[in-house]
Amino acid sequence: MRILVLTLTALGIVFVPVSAQLQKRALTVDDFARIKSVADPQLSPDGGWIAYTVSSIDLKKDSSDSDIWMVSWDGTANLRITSSPEAESAPRWSPDGKYLSFTSARQEGKGAQVWLLDRRGGEAQRLTEIRGGVSAYAWSPDARKLVFLVEDQRADTSSKAKPIVIDRYAFKSDAGGYLDRLRSHIYVFDVATKQLDTLTTGDFDDSAPAWSPDGRYIAFVSKREGDDPDRAHNSDVFLIEARKGAQPRRLTSWRHADGGPLSFSADGKYLLYMQGRESRWSAYNQPVMAWLRLAGGEPQLLAESLDRDIGNARLAPDAKSVLFTVTDDTRSYLATLDMASGKVEKLAVADRTVSSVTTGAGRIAALVSTPHAPAEIHAFERGRYRRLTSHNGDLLDEVRLAAVERIAYTTKDGNEVRALLYKPLDYTAGKRYPTLLRIHGGPNGQDGFTFDFEKQLFAAHGYVVIAPNYRGSNGRGKAWKDAIYADWGNKEVVDVLAAADWAVQSGIADPERLGIGGWSYGCITTDYAIATDTRFKAATCGAGSALQLSMYGSDQYIVQYEHELGAPWKNPDLWLKLSWPFFKADRIKTPTLFLAGDKDFNVPIIGSEQMYMALKSNGVPTELVVYPGERHAIRKPSFQKDRYERYLAWYDKYLKPSAAAVAPATPQ
Repeated sequence: MRILVLTLTALGIVFVPVSAQLQKRALTVDDFARIKSVADPQLSPDGGWIAYTVSSIDLKKDSSDSDIWMVSWDGTANLRITSSPEAESAPRWSPDGKYLSFTSARQEGKGAQVWLLDRRGGEAQRLTEIRGGVSAYAWSPDARKLVFLVEDQRADTSSKAKPIVIDRYAFKSDAGGYLDRLRSHIYVFDVATKQLDTLTTGDFDDSAPAWSPDGRYIAFVSKREGDDPDRAHNSDVFLIEARKGAQPRRLTSWRHADGGPLSFSADGKYLLYMQGRESRWSAYNQPVMAWLRLAGGEPQLLAESLDRDIGNARLAPDAKSVLFTVTDDTRSYLATLDMASGKVEKLAVADRTVSSVTTGAGRIAALVSTPHAPAEIHAFERGRYRRLTSHNGDLLDEVRLAAVERIAYTTKDGNEVRALLYKPLDYTAGKRYPTLLRIHGGPNGQDGFTFDFEKQLFAAHGYVVIAPNYRGSNGRGKAWKDAIYADWGNKEVVDVLAAADWAVQSGIADPERLGIGGWSYGCITTDYAIATDTRFKAATCGAGSALQLSMYGSDQYIVQYEHELGAPWKNPDLWLKLSWPFFKADRIKTPTLFLAGDKDFNVPIIGSEQMYMALKSNGVPTELVVYPGERHAIRKPSFQKDRYERYLAWYDKYLKPSAAAVAPATPQ
């Protein structure tokens, strides 16, 4: 028995006695602010240390902060490197191991500047003073230079507000707001002389820069096709000498999306990249790995038969294998591809999510999360994961978390859907519970075995939670995604409603206490669902839309719309068909809470306002919550807390037994 306990402890698995579990408390809304977000692990060149970021929330200051930390490979030393009130991010080791760099706007940096921390000791020193800051950077192999992505800056720097003049086809984005002609380009910076050289210019954006092993070249991704790159979904991989005045050479000719991450072989002869699908499938993209010989020849597609979403791909130095992550039906795991045989080997597959892989000195580390533990740094060796950090250990020692399991059910049209089931803390077999269907966004995403505070909070509050991976989700292959192409609100709604059927038929859900909700496409699906089925007694709908016609020209998806749906004046019947929840709003009987940020350019607030007004006009209980200054993702901690509290209050009002008197009767 002692050997068993030691072995499991070494794997990062700890058994807690049932009595100790029962002594723990339930999760509360305020606990969201105690969760530390661990991200961006980076192995040092010698493999001895991993630098990473830790983000935390301060509710009193209503702000968040990010700092740089390091943990030793053996896990015995864990050090906080920065502690300023400003955020630090993007830790990167110099290839010679002398420096740890990071970006920060500290000390009035006027944008994210690069700072250098000498590993021999001393305070970090600001290396760059680039107007507007840098958005991405990477060290040259000889540690003498850095490559930056820098956005063009306006010549007029006065703070006086001026009219925004728009002349672009794709003229807005949630991250950038209204878009003008300021583009992101590649620059090379000499660390010793601090000389900054411009490598690329023009009316297009560059991204994903990567150094060749000899430091002579930089590969990058850019959209440069045709007279107006905004109108195309085509992007290509380019190669340019790392010197001022050099001209880029296009390496790929696929007429659709080629992209990063980019990874060279150690001899510099080969480049690994990702090849996307045809432009019309842009919203359902599932790139495949590809590699090419820089001397010429056609690219070779890799592991095409895998038919799963992959990420973090990196070519081994000897170019004999590729390490990558796979998103596969609620799980995410490491895998390797043998270049000679084409064989894919899945590594340590389990009910968890592996992401943000980093390699160095023959070692592998990654972020690993489960439904019962937020992401932490883990070493991967000898086929097993070994946890190195425990930033959320104190909170996890205090709270009880819901049991989570994968379920499967069959829809009326014969498809098997997989979903995650969260059980309330007091779960007893045979007892029926108020049940929530929580619908993920995307739709090209999935609910997987990772820590989800929101769903755990609902379960702690006495709800069964079901998270279905409906058709359109990733993790089940291209055909599963493509099923909803230009047919929104049909098959995914069938899949979601079948989850409610399964929960009732299984004796888990109280059919009189069913709720539904989601954010973004999860809200769009909610609008479709409550206009289809009146059995839901409460809904929450964040950053969604139902009158899809009104989204044309008001959100950021113009390229997708014209590829997938066609222009409204060319295909009006389809646009009106997809907008049917708004035109059939008089069918909706479900009390619905709408929420949105007033600066959202992803799914603009007009979508929530219209549905709120429709329900209000029809006498259905409804509220609209507007978060001022917020975009698609709600960032302000006080607003995040407010949203959790409003979710619980709304569902409790209509789904808990004490609310029976105010809940509307089930429509017949």
